[in-house]
Amino acid sequence: MVEAATAASVEPTALEGGGGDAPHRSPEELVAKAIAPVKPEYLRPPPVRSTGDSTGDGEVGKDKSGDGAGSGLVKEKKSKRQLKRERKQQVKSVANMCTEVARTGNVDSCPFGSKCRFNHDLETYLAQKPADLEGTCPFDSEEKVCPYGVTCRFLGTHKQNLIIQSQDLQRRKSHEINNLDKDLQKSLWKGKVKFPKAEAQLKLLGLKGGKKERLDTDGEQDEINDESVKEGDKVEEESITDDESRPLKKSKNEGDADSTHETSNGTCCVQEDCENEIAEGKIENNSPKDALKSSCKVDIVPKLQLREKKLIDFRGKLYLAPLTTVGNLPFRRVCKGFGADVTCGEMAMCTNLLQGQASEWALLRRHPSEDLFGVQICGSYPDTVTRTVELVDSNCSVDFIDINMGCPIDVVVNRGAGSALLTKPMRMKSVIQAASGIMDRPLTVKVRTGYFEGRNRIESLVADIYNWGASALTIHGRSRQQRYSKLADWDYISKCSNNAPEELNVIGNGDVFSYCDWNKHMSQCPKLSTCMIARGALIKPWLFTEIKEQRHWDITSGERFNILKDFVRFGLEHWGSDNKGVETTRHFLLEWLSHTYRYVPVGLLDVVPQRLNWRPPSYYGRDDLETLMASDSAADWIRISEMLLGKVPEGFTFAPKHKSNAYDRAENG
Repeated sequence: MVEAATAASVEPTALEGGGGDAPHRSPEELVAKAIAPVKPEYLRPPPVRSTGDSTGDGEVGKDKSGDGAGSGLVKEKKSKRQLKRERKQQVKSVANMCTEVARTGNVDSCPFGSKCRFNHDLETYLAQKPADLEGTCPFDSEEKVCPYGVTCRFLGTHKQNLIIQSQDLQRRKSHEINNLDKDLQKSLWKGKVKFPKAEAQLKLLGLKGGKKERLDTDGEQDEINDESVKEGDKVEEESITDDESRPLKKSKNEGDADSTHETSNGTCCVQEDCENEIAEGKIENNSPKDALKSSCKVDIVPKLQLREKKLIDFRGKLYLAPLTTVGNLPFRRVCKGFGADVTCGEMAMCTNLLQGQASEWALLRRHPSEDLFGVQICGSYPDTVTRTVELVDSNCSVDFIDINMGCPIDVVVNRGAGSALLTKPMRMKSVIQAASGIMDRPLTVKVRTGYFEGRNRIESLVADIYNWGASALTIHGRSRQQRYSKLADWDYISKCSNNAPEELNVIGNGDVFSYCDWNKHMSQCPKLSTCMIARGALIKPWLFTEIKEQRHWDITSGERFNILKDFVRFGLEHWGSDNKGVETTRHFLLEWLSHTYRYVPVGLLDVVPQRLNWRPPSYYGRDDLETLMASDSAADWIRISEMLLGKVPEGFTFAPKHKSNAYDRAENG
């Protein structure tokens, strides 16, 4: 058994939901205060932690009453020169082994020889290499030679006298799809990649540099601005729209502008000539005007109708939401094992993909087990989004592409992307029309109810979003201003689904945490195609099994620990079994554990099922491992990681990326 450890001394202080001398509250009173009603016999006094101590290594603990991050670690920002110097020192380090020498075990195998920047001294490297981990190498188990050679942390389990060949390495990597090609990356770096479909579609729609040419739409835009921004919100709105604004380029002379001008509805001067002929009576009056306009339109890119595209029927399918940081490929494999039908990669920024950033392209990777997979992109302007769609559509294996128009993160919104697009419906129209016109795969859109709390506006755009070219619309039942506070507004999601065309798949999102929540939303919103599951899957990934089997799974601590083992195994296959891969796997495991501790076992609750907004009190589990998993201390999460990945490196610290609770230093444990 695992010995449970807390991160500080325990004192019987009377806090809400705690044990000790705290007054006993009924389950109804606890639920009203959004506290999980744990059975009294399992409650314990909450641990008391010191949070305001500063340390001598430049890390400062925050107070719990601050921004919600608790005693997160704030490190001093380093200059670019200092970071560059550290990278050079790291390359010259003994621990930075040449990959070719590490794979083969032969110093002469490196094609760069003495000019190689990395270490070739095998004996020195093995002398300082950390001890091997318990278990077997995840690559040797597939009857293949480990591509990490002597740098693998499971070196003792490797088969002897085997040399890896380059073709073996390619076969090892082939189990993951959508890897970034080096030639494509170099072309993106040099700006040599052409986007003929995107350029033609932008020209067809009358878009220049991401901005749409407007002739007689000034009055329409003024009405939109008056509707979306009131007097009290003008300052905040201007801060969103002014960033990265792109002025329209003027033509060199008026004659060129007149000859190449395209109107805002996507037609060119040929259509204007036809309209003039109609007005002058040169064309028969019995010819339908609309049909004539369509026949006169010059289509640069033949636009596919929705019925001609490969549509996806989302009805009844369990959809795992794209989750930043934690929704990585190993986590999606875990969820697929529990019954998720649709998976989507983490949000990738369009500009980073167009620049060929390897870290951003890694978010597009797909595992063969993901039979229905999409990628989510986020951008501010039609030109960047359309070029990204063409790039992904032609170089990646995906079933659909999702455009994020609901991300509430400040960094994204301040660039005019994510939720900022909710205040600019004409920009939304341009982005969706341009992107959907160049791809034969389905295009989906994810939005929130609105930008400002209490001023929902998506219901008026649902039909338009379908007409613009989207085949599915996901609605998160919160505004951007709410972030993740309060409960999702499912009544409004139902209202939006009732206003949607029959052909549009409307997907609801927000606070699905049990099969009861799923059944309730699907029955109350009959026109809803399905529900997207986000934070509920982070806390308990077996939620997909509960929905399919219609039961509350009182999962044991041993079963939960086996889930963590699967994640670690998938992580080592994805990030590598060398020291860097092990520590990357540890980092994302800790990020995930910062969510999973919020789960309260079914057998410990007075009221079932648990709600997503309930705060778990301090409680004892039914065994030591369950107690350890219930801890909200980062020190205990690190102990769990050490049970799976060995001891952490010297000086290791961890602070979760998200802000959900108070976290303390590992040293406090």
